[in-house]
Order: sequence, then C-alpha cells, then structure tokens
Amino acid sequence: MKKTIACSFVFVTLCTSILASEIHSIENSLFADTLKPVETKAPNSNYKPAFAGQTRIKGAKTTTPYKVEKIAEKLGSPFAIVAMPDGRLMVTLKKGYMEIHDTNGKLVKKIEGFPAVDLVGQGGMLDVAFDPAFAKNKMMYWTYSEKYGAGNLTAVAKGKLNEAEGKVENVSVIFRATPALNSQLHFGSRLLFDKAGYLFVSAGERSIIPGRMQAQKLDAGLGKVFHITTDGKPAPGNPFLKTKGAMPEIYSYGHRNPQGLDINPATGDLWEAEFGPRGGDEVNLVKPGKDYGWPTITYGIEYPGEKVGEGIQQKAGMEQPVYYWDPVVSPSGIAFYKGNAIPEWNNNLFIACLSGLHVDRLIIKNNKVVGEERLLTDKSDRFRDITYLNGMLFTITDFGDVYRISKK
Repeated sequence: MKKTIACSFVFVTLCTSILASEIHSIENSLFADTLKPVETKAPNSNYKPAFAGQTRIKGAKTTTPYKVEKIAEKLGSPFAIVAMPDGRLMVTLKKGYMEIHDTNGKLVKKIEGFPAVDLVGQGGMLDVAFDPAFAKNKMMYWTYSEKYGAGNLTAVAKGKLNEAEGKVENVSVIFRATPALNSQLHFGSRLLFDKAGYLFVSAGERSIIPGRMQAQKLDAGLGKVFHITTDGKPAPGNPFLKTKGAMPEIYSYGHRNPQGLDINPATGDLWEAEFGPRGGDEVNLVKPGKDYGWPTITYGIEYPGEKVGEGIQQKAGMEQPVYYWDPVVSPSGIAFYKGNAIPEWNNNLFIACLSGLHVDRLIIKNNKVVGEERLLTDKSDRFRDITYLNGMLFTITDFGDVYRISKK
C-alpha cells in the first residue's frame, strides 16, 4: 500500500512539474509575441516597408541573467574594439595609434608606428583585423583616412606587430578606395577576414554629392564593399573581374556609410550595417555583385527634410535591406554572438548605436529579423563598436568607455 502511494506521489509530482514547465514556456512565448516594438518615436517619413517585419519588428527581452561592467574609461576617441586571436582586445584610437587591453580592461601596450592619419571630421585611425596566421606571422591590417593628392580617402595598410617594442614594422599600403575627395565624412570602414583568408573592406561614399553619385558606379571605389587578398589584389571569384571598366576589387555597391561588417556563424553569410540620412539606417545581407541602392532608393530623407532623389524605396535590380530604422539609431560596429554562454543570444546580431544611445540586439531566423531588444539604455552613451570574445561582448563608446557584457 505504501509503495502504491509513493508511486502515485512521484507520478503526480512529475506531471505537475511537466505542466508547470509547459505553462512557463507558453507564458514566455505569449509574452515574447506580445511585446511592442522598441521604437516608439514617429518616423521621419510616411514610407512603407517592402515586406512585413522590415522595420519596427516586435520587441524581445533577454531572460538569461547577464551583467554589464565598465572595465575601462576615457581611452580617447576610438573607432574599433576588436578581439585578438590570443584572447585580448585591440582598441584603435582615431588620433593614429592603437592599444592592447586585457579582458579586464587593463592597458597592456600602446602600439605606434602607423602611417599618418588625416584627422578630420570622421577620419583618423579606423578598423583593424588580424591575419588568420597571426600566431605565427604577427601580421595585422588596418584602415585609416589618408591624405591623398588634393583630398583624402580610405586606405588599407598592413604591418607586423612588434608588441615588445610597441610598434608595427614593415608597413605598406595595400589598397585605396579611390578617388580621393575633399571631404571629412563617410570613410566607412570595417575590415573582416573570410574563411578563405581574404579581406572584406567597406568604404563610404564620402557624403558630398560628387561622392554620393559614385556609389552606383563600378569604376569608383566609393560606397562599396571590397573583397581583396592580403596584398590588396582582387580576391578570386570577385563578381566584376571580367566587367570592362569596373574595379575588380568590388564585391557589392550602392552603400552609403557602411561601418558594420560581420559573418553570420550559422550560415557563413556576410552582413553589413550602414548609416542612412534622416531615417533609413540599414542592415543588409551582402551578396556578391549586388546593388544595395544608395542613393537611388532609400527609406530616409535629406537632413533638411526633402526627398532623396526621386523619393523611391524600391527598384528592380536593387536589393532591399533586411531591416531598417526610421528614425535613425546610427549603427556603427556589429558583431554576431557566436557562443552558448547566453543560449538565447546564439547567432543574434548586436549593433553598437551612436545616436540611438544603446546596443541593439536583432534576433534573426531564415535571414529575417524576428525580434529586437535595446540593451545598455541606462548608460545614455554613444556606442561606437562591439566585438565578441569567449562568450562575452565588449563594446566601446565614442568617449572611450569599455563595457563587458557576460552571463551572471
């Protein structure tokens, strides 16, 4: 008799536990599905999205406990924070140098010896990437604004890191996004290695009208994503290698000011984020040879309020953004979360937002955004870049504060 009662008690307890788990799961699902979009401000225009979920998707909320720690502050005026292959962090400072920091924020070494940067407006030292064989060859690559002729441009250089002496050696410029223009704006730019060991490089269209119009031209290096070798040559298989008059380094075109590049670890696809004008910030899935529309199509308007060009948002032969914001959030650096320390973040895209004053989290399924969350809103800070490292996210602000985001 006692054995029967004990068995019944275990059975009831198990059923209760399962039911509670199912109810909790259902409640979470309903809660997630009924969260309102995170954007509540009125848009700048009455433009309509091309498909459902292209903007103002339903909100999401992280349920796994996590912590945010400020680990460094007032480093200067940075552009990038990048995970190094050895598990440390490299911070680029726009004045023309870099700093190695450990994951607790401590300064390890200041690195100098770089070519002079043209420190104007949005220019200066920009992004950095490390050779896939960095452990052996210590080669690193960086982008910067360079004085060139009567103007300036986005240049890519490489050199060998001599950490002991705090400098780079054997420096050479391997690529320039020509033509040079007299502008202080829209240099881009991000650097990213693909799995084959080639570099993706993004470059802005320099904002001024003579540059803007070249975003659609294949003989100009403005408003483009390039795909090059470590010697600055066109990567094998580039889409315009055999197109007469085209720059063979071009991978995609029709971009405005692309400051975010990363590869989706789930699919291997290249993703990009770029600034729109007044409205129309974009996240794009970048494919070779595709035209991303600027300035012909856009979900933004000119800063004074008039339409950009003909004021159209769709055109045959031009790609739609996977997602856009209106009003803007000013998306700079981006990073996919590649681990399981916080399982619900796996393969989510995180975006450092400047005017948005937050880090944006986009949940992506089947190459569509299905949820959005705003993190670090309490910091009221302009977030410039973000990187993933060993289950953690590190983000840096425009004023040189570094935050580490990790599981509690």
